[in-house]
Amino acid sequence: MTVKEAVLEKLETLPVAKQQEVLDFVEFLESKQPARKPRRSLKGSLAHLNFEWTEEDMRQARNEMWRGYTRDTEDHL
Repeated sequence: MTVKEAVLEKLETLPVAKQQEVLDFVEFLESKQPARKPRRSLKGSLAHLNFEWTEEDMRQARNEMWRGYTRDTEDHL
């Protein structure tokens, strides 16, 4: 049983007033957590560099990366 399932199971046995207390406590715990900043894409993170990355650049990088890997793999078989 997961923690979530166990909490829900016990929560269902409580009277409504106690369920409200549980909700209040959960909201209190949420308020203590620092707000998460949404993650930016890699493209967004590098935008200040004015760097253009084309599909051709990506293809060449993949070819270079996999060129050595496939050769190494064949040598070990």
